[in-house]
Amino acid sequence: MTEQLVIMVLLSFLVVIAFGIILLKDLLVAVILSGIYSLTAAAIFVVMDAVDVAFTEAAVGAGVSTIFLLGALTLTRRQQKQQKHNNYFALLVVTLTGALLIYGTLDLPGYGDGQSIANQHPQLAQHFLQKSEDEIGIPNVVTSVLASYRGYDTLGETVVVFTAAIGVLSLLGLRRRKREEDPELDAKRQCRQQNEEV
Repeated sequence: MTEQLVIMVLLSFLVVIAFGIILLKDLLVAVILSGIYSLTAAAIFVVMDAVDVAFTEAAVGAGVSTIFLLGALTLTRRQQKQQKHNNYFALLVVTLTGALLIYGTLDLPGYGDGQSIANQHPQLAQHFLQKSEDEIGIPNVVTSVLASYRGYDTLGETVVVFTAAIGVLSLLGLRRRKREEDPELDAKRQCRQQNEEV
């Protein structure tokens, strides 16, 4: 009962943080709130005894993603640009997609349901626990599952993070090149150097 209460409180925090991200016009604060959102999600995973998932969420969601967003933020203005028109079509698409996703969760088993399909194969869990060290050569079961049995999944996650890093770094590099080619910035630099010499 206490665990579910803590999860409900943390989920309430997630909803409040999500609305804060949507409503704020300051992009820096929105990026910081997205990092807090990821840390709160990681706390929920810890309460649910999924520490490995929590670690990944904290490292990738709160750490790497926040750094990438802060890097991308250097390419924009800090304040969000005011829209002159409301996009009701986008609101309709988002609402319908959200309703479909919620409808899709109605068939999912309850949290912790021992009779769910995933729990109907106890021999699979026993196989991982008993034979993973012999088959993979790694004593830690979680590591062996992530590195071998779910290797393609882990590789896909790594490719996504790597692609995001390359994208942010290339955007930052393009901006640096544009600054170097800007004659107005060159004039300002020369003026600054002359003032420092005096």
